[in-house]
Amino acid sequence: MSSSTPASAQTSPHGPIADAAPVSLCAREPRVPADRLVAEMVPPPRFDSVRFSTYIPDPNQPSQTEAVGVLEGFAAGLGARAAGSAKRGFFGFGRAKAPRAAAGPRGVYLDGGYGVGKTHLLASLWHATEAEPELKAFGTFVELTNLVGALGFQQTVRTLSGHRLLCIDEFELDDPGDTVLVSTLLGKLVDAGVALAATSNTLPGKLGEGRFAAADFLREIQGLSAHFRALRIDGEDYRHRGLPEAPAPYSDEQVKKAAYDVEGASLDDFPGLLEHLAKVHPSRYGALTDGLKAVCLTDVRPVPDQSTALRLVVLADRLYDREVPVLASGLPFDRLFSEEMLNGGYRKKYFRAISRLTALARDAGRLVEGG
Repeated sequence: MSSSTPASAQTSPHGPIADAAPVSLCAREPRVPADRLVAEMVPPPRFDSVRFSTYIPDPNQPSQTEAVGVLEGFAAGLGARAAGSAKRGFFGFGRAKAPRAAAGPRGVYLDGGYGVGKTHLLASLWHATEAEPELKAFGTFVELTNLVGALGFQQTVRTLSGHRLLCIDEFELDDPGDTVLVSTLLGKLVDAGVALAATSNTLPGKLGEGRFAAADFLREIQGLSAHFRALRIDGEDYRHRGLPEAPAPYSDEQVKKAAYDVEGASLDDFPGLLEHLAKVHPSRYGALTDGLKAVCLTDVRPVPDQSTALRLVVLADRLYDREVPVLASGLPFDRLFSEEMLNGGYRKKYFRAISRLTALARDAGRLVEGG
């Protein structure tokens, strides 16, 4: 996946540089083995160090303290079941006869508004569960559907059935087909004894609401609802009242200069990158960004269609997870998607992508002299 650079490329139009010319994402065609796809289902780097002890509950919101206690018990129960000791079922419901025969809920759903720390708690649960990393998985709903797309349904079932825990962040309820697919998959995994934990996105038409209604989640997953206990996490309601203004784009020359000056940066024109994403399976977008310290893009313009837009959403998620700054020329990121897209069924994904790309664009300001 690395690109070789001739000696003549050690200088740029802007003068001599210390290292090689920037790589091009469009030149990368990663081939990711199935075992790596599964091995990479861990909390993203920004959640490497979170633990239950680092979650600071609001003293005015007792549900936050209660959620921590319940999740700690859930993690401890998983460890106890693995050891084969006698114990109560999850959350105190019934008794477990054997590691694969627990009574009561097999999963937990974290129900809360924006900014109450659901992902922090979900990642903390993953870290607290006493199991080897290869026996527990953490990923977004999109990553899980991409895994099924890459491995096939039956292989995904076989691969994940031996896991002790599967955590799904941002379970998306805006695509009925994907919801049914994942619900079916989770049913198979529950039958195999895998414990589940999830958060979810809002349904279409409820973008402005701060809460992720547990009733919506439990209804959409249909037959799986009996396997989940909903934990309500109250807190300050960070309702989505509009996106932060995206920073002004830089000039082409500033972007290119930064790409040459920053070791480990990539440089691509935006339309070309969008075309390239269509040739790479979304499950490989993480590998596409391996080793990058910055992404530099020229000629950012509106995304032409919904299929392209959804691929860009996945790339934005992978860059955000890896905290890779994005420096760009052209249009600001809050003008990527048309009004029709932002008012459609996938608008929650598009708002998330704008928000994340905006944050990464702000981070990229330091790459420009005087920024």
